[in-house]
Amino acid sequence: MKPFEVNWSEADIEAVLERVRAYRFPPVPEGEGWRYGCDVTYLQDFCGYWTEAYDWRSAVERLNRFPQFIAEIDGVDIHFVHVVGETEGKRPLLLSHGWPGSHREFWKVIEPLAFPSRFGERAEDAFDVVVPSLPNFGFSGKPTKTIDQRQTAHLFDRLMREVLGYARYHAHGGDWGALVTGLLALERPSSLHAIHLTMMFPAPSAEPDTPEEQAWAKEMASIEKEKGGYRHLQGSKPQSLSWVVGDNPVAQAAWILERYHDWCDHRDRRFEDVFDRDELLDTIMIYVMTGAFHSSIRYYSAAQEAKLRNLPEGLRIKVPTAFARFPDPLHLWPPRSIAEKGYAEITRWTEMPRGGHFAALEAPNLLIDDLRAWAKGSSQRD
Repeated sequence: MKPFEVNWSEADIEAVLERVRAYRFPPVPEGEGWRYGCDVTYLQDFCGYWTEAYDWRSAVERLNRFPQFIAEIDGVDIHFVHVVGETEGKRPLLLSHGWPGSHREFWKVIEPLAFPSRFGERAEDAFDVVVPSLPNFGFSGKPTKTIDQRQTAHLFDRLMREVLGYARYHAHGGDWGALVTGLLALERPSSLHAIHLTMMFPAPSAEPDTPEEQAWAKEMASIEKEKGGYRHLQGSKPQSLSWVVGDNPVAQAAWILERYHDWCDHRDRRFEDVFDRDELLDTIMIYVMTGAFHSSIRYYSAAQEAKLRNLPEGLRIKVPTAFARFPDPLHLWPPRSIAEKGYAEITRWTEMPRGGHFAALEAPNLLIDDLRAWAKGSSQRD
C-alpha cells in the first residue's frame, strides 16, 4: 500500500488546453438544445471556462484533499481514498462509483460521514470511509484484459479485508458501483454487514407479472429507446467509440456532459445550477489525463459478455439491503414487488424528494442522512 497524490505537470495540462482551444465546432442547427446530444451553446461556454478560468492547480489541490493510496491486488493497481473517521475503525464503509463518474463524486460526503461531530452530528455515527477508483477508471490500473464487475467486487473485498484489515464492512454503490456492491453481496456475503444502493443492480431476472410491474417495464423500454444509445454502443463496439472520442478532450467532455445532463434531476432548476463546473471538469480531467475513457467504456462490453446485469435465475441476494430511491431519469425505479424477487431482506426503502443519478453530487445531505440511518439500523440488527 503506497501513498498517492495527483501530480499533473503544467506541460501536460497545457497540451490538453491547446487541443481544447483548437477544436473547431461544426455547424449545428439552431434551437435544438440538448435534444440530439450535448447542447452546442453550453459546450462552447464550458470549453471557454475550461481554457480561460479553470484553475487546474486548485483542481490538483482538491483532488489531493483526502489521503489516497495505491495497492496492488492480484496484479491490478487499485487507487483508493481512505479516511479513518473519528471512531477510528468502528464502522468501515465502502463507496463505489460508476460511469461516467469517478471517486471525485463523493467529495461532498466523505468528511461528514467520517467526522459527523464537525457538522453538529453524533461522533459515534462516524465511518471509516474507503472510496476506490474502479479498475479501468481514473488512477486505478488499466489491464490489457478488461476487469469486469464481478472481478472488481473480489478486488474490493480483498482491499477491505486483506489490505485495510476490516473483517466486515458496509458497502454503498450507484450505477456500476451498485452492480459491484450487489455482486459483493451475492458472492462475498460473509464480508458484509449490509448494502445500500441507489440503483437496483443487479436486476432481478423474474418477468413482470402484475399490472403495475408491466406498466413499469413498458415505461423502462421507452426510456431505454430514447436514452440507451450510449449503452448499446459501449456494450457492443467500445473500440470504435474509443477511436472517435478517446483522443479528443472536447469530444470526451461532450459525451460525458450529455450523460450528466440527461441523468440528473433538473426538474426544478437549470442544469447549470445542478453541478458546479469545477466538479464536472475535475472528473472530465481525470478521464482525459489518465486515458481512462478508452478503458472505462469497456466496462459495458465486459458486463454484457459476462451476463452480469441480471441476477442468475432463481438466485436472491440475502444480505440486508437498503434502497435509496432518488428520482433518476435514466433508471426508473421498479415497484417494490420487483425488488423482492431478487433481494430477500429489504430493510430500508427511502423515497427521495430530489436528486437524480448522481446522488452524492446532487443531493449529498439526503444521501448522508440515509447512509447514517441505514448503518445505524444494520448495526442494531448485528
